[in-house]
Amino acid sequence: MPAKVFLDANIIVYAHDRARPDRRAQSQAILFESLRNGTGVISSQVLSEFFVTITQKVKQPMSSAAAKKEIVLLSTLETVDIDATLVVEAVNIKERWQLSYWDALILAAAERAGCGTVYSEDMSDGQHYGSLVVCNPFTT
Repeated sequence: MPAKVFLDANIIVYAHDRARPDRRAQSQAILFESLRNGTGVISSQVLSEFFVTITQKVKQPMSSAAAKKEIVLLSTLETVDIDATLVVEAVNIKERWQLSYWDALILAAAERAGCGTVYSEDMSDGQHYGSLVVCNPFTT
């Protein structure tokens, strides 16, 4: 079985953002492949960020009802819940790598799920954080 991959919220948002066709196709390919082969992982943080961004922050926002339907569909991905233990691990990662808390929480969730790759535009492409490597699919 292929290695698990963690999808940051920006990948999910771009896969649904009609105003960004340049990033939409790349994001959809990553999302659909991870759904097809069962390797995709997200967290409750990603679902929350997706909802707020796709309904309030993009040029062509999605309705709350449509976003909720997408969240239900996305729930077929393995989803890491945020609990106190994960928050503490995120603080440790934040301190070790000098990251934002939110990026550290993404890494902690990816690590908990046993992912090897984190797809995100928010962290440096190719950067290793322990056993995790960040892949920014939008770098040229």
